[in-house]
Amino acid sequence: MSEPIISIQGLGKRYRIRRFQEGHQYVALRDVLAAKLASPVRWWRGNGHHPFEHNEYFWALKDVDIDVFEGDVLGIIGRNGAGKSTLLKILSGITDPTEGRVVLDGRVASLLEVGTGFHPELTGRENIFLNGAILGMTRSEIARKFDEIVAFAEVEKFLDTPVKRFSSGMSVRLAFAVAAHLEPEILIIDEVLAVGDAEFQKKCLGKMRAVASTDGRTVLFVSHNIHAIQTLCTKAVLLTAGRIQAEGPTGSVIGQYIAQDDSSTGERTWSMDEAPGDGNARLTAVRVRSNRQISGVASNRSPVLVELDFVANTSHPGLCVGFDLMNAEGITVLRTYQTDQAPDRWPPVSIGHNRWQCVIPSGFLNGGTYYVCPRISIHNVNWIVQLDSVLAFEMLLDHGASPLWNSLSARNRPGLTAPILQWTCVQHEPASAPFELNEAAPRKKRFA
Repeated sequence: MSEPIISIQGLGKRYRIRRFQEGHQYVALRDVLAAKLASPVRWWRGNGHHPFEHNEYFWALKDVDIDVFEGDVLGIIGRNGAGKSTLLKILSGITDPTEGRVVLDGRVASLLEVGTGFHPELTGRENIFLNGAILGMTRSEIARKFDEIVAFAEVEKFLDTPVKRFSSGMSVRLAFAVAAHLEPEILIIDEVLAVGDAEFQKKCLGKMRAVASTDGRTVLFVSHNIHAIQTLCTKAVLLTAGRIQAEGPTGSVIGQYIAQDDSSTGERTWSMDEAPGDGNARLTAVRVRSNRQISGVASNRSPVLVELDFVANTSHPGLCVGFDLMNAEGITVLRTYQTDQAPDRWPPVSIGHNRWQCVIPSGFLNGGTYYVCPRISIHNVNWIVQLDSVLAFEMLLDHGASPLWNSLSARNRPGLTAPILQWTCVQHEPASAPFELNEAAPRKKRFA
């Protein structure tokens, strides 16, 4: 068996958290003088720490062991604060581990933040050469790939403009183009791709797939976009509170990740301070209604209503509001937006609080657990909200009216959906005589 290109052994990262006694969150002159007069020796030995300060320690990563082989596309998933970005920073050499070690057998290119490695005062052209040099490329290597990088990033008109005047989308396009085209053996990508629009994300995923499958390079990809993880990655790792909870085939790991947030309340809300979104709109609530009641359980005999509350600060005609519906295996069953229907039937976008409702018809979904993944965007401009599995509900399958069928209703049908379709007899010809069933003659027993 070949040696891993990335070997992570017993990795741990500990951070110190400074805490203060209640009522002493800042250093006042009287605190300093009182502490020095009360115990000048202790103050001196304490290196000048706040007299009301005490330290706590937090393990962002603990006992992490992963082997990644050449050509693997590894997805790293987990909730916020699970340790994903800390792991990538250690692999990229940005921070050192507290314990354990990492062995990298190849050149690494990382894209962890918008404009990583860019100098704001230099032009796009100059930053391509600067960033390439940081990644260990020679000038001739960069020059050979220069036209491909510029074409992929779609910044030809602004190539000689200082990067500080680039939008966040332009910066991330150029940064990704440099990292992906300069042929590192290991490519590390964080959630930064969420800054780009839908078309650019699709383009990036295609490039990463080509980098892994065609060139045989290794990709580590962190994202909250489960569809992207499922589409791109051959393997996945689930981090929970800094530890590996699951590792293996992508579908299996995604199933465990989704199950972490298996809430059956039928409702998820956010305060305005925490509401996901940006200056255009913020999502404040997601609900599932069955028989008009908020519920985490529904029957396929009744419609399911998915309700989205959001606050809009714009009446932009390109505002798209919708959601993905994902099953327990992480497969997207459907995606819907209000713009799917005729324009004259779009709900009006009003500045302020809005509540929009989408009806999933009865007799459509298969039995099982489903997850609502809200999506809000300005069409072909940027994503505003892109969340996965924020709310779960259980669909009970009830096909047929006889006691026999009802006793089997817990068995899901094959397929992503189980629609109740209309059947009609369009032709019937009475037989001239009833069918006669000929009973077969009993077979004679043979004796030895």
